[in-house]
Amino acid sequence: MKRDSKLSGILHVLLHMAEQSESITSERLATAMSTNPAVIRRIMAGLRDEGYVTSEKGHGGGWMLACDLEEVTLRDIYDAVGQPTLLAIGNRTESPGCLVEQAVNAALSSAFADAEALLLSRLGDVTLAALSADFHGRLKQRGGQFDLETAHAS
Repeated sequence: MKRDSKLSGILHVLLHMAEQSESITSERLATAMSTNPAVIRRIMAGLRDEGYVTSEKGHGGGWMLACDLEEVTLRDIYDAVGQPTLLAIGNRTESPGCLVEQAVNAALSSAFADAEALLLSRLGDVTLAALSADFHGRLKQRGGQFDLETAHAS
């Protein structure tokens, strides 16, 4: 089963944006992320609606962060991108007639709810600033050079 990497991808984009002193185009972000600019624009539109980014059209336009990294949590971004499914596993059927499957569903549904609550709580504890600090620590260990176009080179 394919994993949903939407949250991971948008967090990646936001941290790249945090390193830019000027607006950055969807095309540049898409090149850095090995995706299509339309994918970037679609995701960024939801973040713009929530006030986390701004955009300007035309020559010299692009995307800019519009939030304080200390104030925004991973949970905030998760909510802004439409709350993608957290767990890839689920019940075989949601309304089974079989009593055995009802017992299985009850146990699994409870475990799934507990796991999702814990994960959402943890996402609420981590800020974009904490991710940025982790990145800067890793950057310092590697020599302190950062460039969007070469950031993904080994």
